[in-house]
Amino acid sequence: MATVRVPETGQKWQQPAEIRSFLAPFGIYFEQWPVEGRIQGEASSDEILAAYAPEVNALKERGGYITADVINVTPEVPGLQAMLDRFNKEHTHAEDEVRFIVKGRGVFHIHPSSAPVFSIEVEAGDLINVPAGTEHWFDLCNDRTIRAIRLFREKAGWTPVYTGNTIADRFQPLCFGPQYIPVQPRIETLPAFAA
Repeated sequence: MATVRVPETGQKWQQPAEIRSFLAPFGIYFEQWPVEGRIQGEASSDEILAAYAPEVNALKERGGYITADVINVTPEVPGLQAMLDRFNKEHTHAEDEVRFIVKGRGVFHIHPSSAPVFSIEVEAGDLINVPAGTEHWFDLCNDRTIRAIRLFREKAGWTPVYTGNTIADRFQPLCFGPQYIPVQPRIETLPAFAA
């Protein structure tokens, strides 16, 4: 089940209706699709897409998406950190970022222009979109595992457009479940010298 947090205020939502209500003003939609019994073991990408074909096809029609694929990230993926470093800095995309989580967990940090940064921790069964042009970044959780269906409006997919803002450095780089808190900036003080 997803969790939305606003680290600056300490607010947290875990009920689907509350999450949808909070995210709607930002153009973000949240749904939950059933996971139990849909796929067996380590299903192939084709098996996953077939198992969720009705939902994916309905979403394609509703959102104008033309293609879907499955991304599978585990700690054993060669060059994992380099891949993660493409997405853990604040960026935008020219089209929506749509993810249905099949396995694992991750956290999207959203940086709205008119509100504090908030995080959306997603896990198996959660569907989320990050609208085109939204400033955000993404991190895996501590098990560094995620399997997700991705939908795109362009066959080539999208590439991150970095904002240059280093705000992501102020937030915990991985999610750790209920204990997740943002990293507090380190402030060093110099000792006072006697006159």
